[in-house]
This record gives sequence, C-alpha cells and structure tokens, in this order.
Amino acid sequence: MEVVQPTMLAVDGSCFSWAVELRKSNCLPSLALYLLLGDHSPARSSFGSFLTVHNIKSSSRGMITLEPSWAPKDIALICFTSGTTGRPKGAAISHTSLIVQSLAKIAIIGYGEDDVYLHAAPLCHIGGISSCIAMLMVGARHVLLPKFDAESAFKAIKERKVTSFIAVPAMMADLVSYSRRVSELEGVETVTKILNGGGGLSEELVEGASRLFPRATICSAYGMTEACSSLTFMTLRNPTLQKPRELLQSKYVIRSELHCPKQEGVCVGKAAPHVELRISGDQNSNSNSNSSYGSRLVGKILTRGLHVMVGYWDRSEAILLDSIEHGWLDTGDIGWIDGDGDLWLMGREKGRIKSGGENVYPEEVEAVLAQHPGIAKAVVVGAPDVRLTEKVVACVITKDEWSWVGRKSNHSESGKELSAEILQRHCRERNLSRFKIPKSYVVWKKPFPVTTTGKIRREDVKREVTSCMHVPSNL
Repeated sequence: MEVVQPTMLAVDGSCFSWAVELRKSNCLPSLALYLLLGDHSPARSSFGSFLTVHNIKSSSRGMITLEPSWAPKDIALICFTSGTTGRPKGAAISHTSLIVQSLAKIAIIGYGEDDVYLHAAPLCHIGGISSCIAMLMVGARHVLLPKFDAESAFKAIKERKVTSFIAVPAMMADLVSYSRRVSELEGVETVTKILNGGGGLSEELVEGASRLFPRATICSAYGMTEACSSLTFMTLRNPTLQKPRELLQSKYVIRSELHCPKQEGVCVGKAAPHVELRISGDQNSNSNSNSSYGSRLVGKILTRGLHVMVGYWDRSEAILLDSIEHGWLDTGDIGWIDGDGDLWLMGREKGRIKSGGENVYPEEVEAVLAQHPGIAKAVVVGAPDVRLTEKVVACVITKDEWSWVGRKSNHSESGKELSAEILQRHCRERNLSRFKIPKSYVVWKKPFPVTTTGKIRREDVKREVTSCMHVPSNL
C-alpha cells in the first residue's frame, strides 16, 4: 500500500477493525475513501468515515448510469512479485494480459462451466487471480478458503464436489502427507484438473497426487508475475493416456543424455499459444515464431506478447524497466529450447554459482539430489572459497526414517543412511557434471525459509550457511 498509494480501500467485516486503526493513524494520506462491504452492524456504520454499498444505493435513488469503458491496454491490477531476489515489486497488469492468459488456461487446462474451482492459492498472487478470472470467464462455480490447509481443503473438496484447483509444490506435499495420515478420504474422485505452479513437482509428489486424485489430469506451468502468470504448460499425468512414471521419465526428470549431452535442466513444457519465447544471443531466432526451436543455445529466457506487464509501479506511475528491449522481457531465468519446442529451465541467473570458472545452477543440482529416496528437500547455494571463488554447498533435509552418518562412520550400504560420499556417488550415477556435484553438505534441522507462494528464499539460506562457515586460506 505504501508503494501503490491507493485512494480507496474496500474491506469486509474480517478486516474492519484493522481498517479503523489504519484510518485513525493517518499513515496513508492518499486514502480518501473507505468502503465497507457485506453485512455490517449499526456500531460499525457509526464510523461515519466508512461508506457502505447500502449508502451508495440509497443516495443514488436509482439515478446511477454507467458508461462502459473500453481500455484494453490500461492497467487492471497491480500484482506483487514473491520477492525471492529482493524486495517485492508491483507488476502493473493490463486487461488484455489477463484476458489472453485466461483464454490460454481455458484452452490448455480445459476449464468449463461445469467446473467447481477451489481457491487454494491466495488471490493476492498472480496464479490465484489469473485462474480465478479464467473460471469467471467460463461461468464456473467458486469455493473460497480463508487460508489453505490440507484438512480444510479436503473438507471443501468433499462437501462442494470440487473438480479443479491450483497448487504450489508445498501445498501438494501437505495434501499428500495429510492423506497418508488419514485412513479414509472419500469424495476426492470429483477432482479432474490440477494445475501446479511456483516450482516443479518431484516424481514422488506426482505419483502421490495421482494415487490421491485418480481421475485428475495434472499439469504444470512455468511463469512469472511480470508475464501475467503462465508462459509454458506441460502435462505431468493424464489418467487416460499414460502412467505417471512413464510420462515423467520421458522428459520431466533431468535427463542429461536427452537431446544434447551438455545441455541439462528441467523441462517445463511448450509455450502457451499467445506467448513468444526466445533465448538471448540466438541470432537465428525468428521473432514471428513461437520459439527458437532447436537452438541448442543456453542463455537468458526472453518473452514478448500481450501477456507482458505494462511495467513496474512506482509511487507516481507505471514505468518500463531496461529489461524490456524491443518488446522482449528478460525473465531472469536461464535455459534452452530443444528441437520439439520444449523449454528447458536451468535456473535463476541471480542464483547462479560461479565455481572454478564454471556456471552451476542450483535448481539443476537440487533436482538430482531430490531423486535420492532419503532426501526430503534440498537447497543448493554457493559459499565463498579461496580456490574456486565459490564452492557448491547442499543443504539437505532427510526423510524421517533416514539418518545422517559421518565421513568416518562404518555404515551399511543397505541401511537407510546418508552421507556426503553417498550423495556424491548418487550425483555421479545421475551423470551430473563433476564441477556441479556439491563439495559440502549441511544437514538442515528446520524448514527452509520460503515466500508466501512456497518459493525458497535462497539468499536467506546462503546467508545462514556462510555465517557458520570458516573460509580457510590455502594460498
């Protein structure tokens, strides 16, 4: 609110007392109007500074006439980024961007008027609001939760016969974990469409979700707030076509031998119909094509089209950043496009580790570590190193039944034990390049810091790791 400087604030009963305090404090002088929505008691309406819908209707006496305004390029909303690489920024999204993004979701996911959509994702994030508008466009039914938790979600699915919802990996993990603790979960067979965003689903999570929602087609989307949500889509599981493991092994899991031995990453699917993608530095790319197919070039992922934001919002106006050149927006991600037009994501440019002159993308290493049956979660960061500049450090959370053993311990290969040597061997067996294999491992004893959308705050992890490490000199 400090960044946007709004002129009106609309609240319902749940936020009324907070709005009263805000009004009294006068810390936001731009706020001239306060609107109270829904039912309200006389005590609440006694605060004369608050308008109500009833007041507005009564004062108009039926004389209000509204002229429709056609403003496709004007700003519809300001949606803030997750803030994984710094302070959250307000992306100004146009009406047209929301419409083309919604049409893409309708076409690809198959939303329709018979859908009952569970709002698992908050409406303050682009994934939640864009899917909401898509469902409004097709005339679907909406089921809202005050806040997501697995028990409430399952209750809503059962009682309201929910057919569709979107989730991030942390939400899906909660759903799968909760289902394993509860003996009977009836009614979830109504779910037929699940869209995952905010990070890739592991093979284990896809299989768990497939068992939990046997009739659901599970899709994953890669995108960003500045692009009005989804840039690419891919199907992880279709119950009528393939088994989950077969589909995952075909492209979703890291396969260094696939297409190009030296170009690894995670496949995130094909561009949506309205989206143009290209890799920076690809001189052979045709800007009129959907993507620079088969470029085999690793570089910055660029996008352009009607889905791109108008700009970031400052205190006075929407402004375009230098990253938008000739209509192309720099996503901040690194990747490549294969001969089939599938985009392979290497990782965030800002999270890149420079080790011994080589580029290491944490997400790639994390995906390999996550394939080990004893790893519940892994976050990879770079730590200062005199010789390598940065060395690759893996912070790992082990699964409950697994234990971490020291370097000199006599551990059994058949036991559920983990060590640096075991994980390094695992990485080599998965054909991870030698310079990418973590040199050090930190056993993490608490949840990793995340944003409200479940994305890892990598800088916070790195800060904690480096603060505890002594950097010896070997000169």
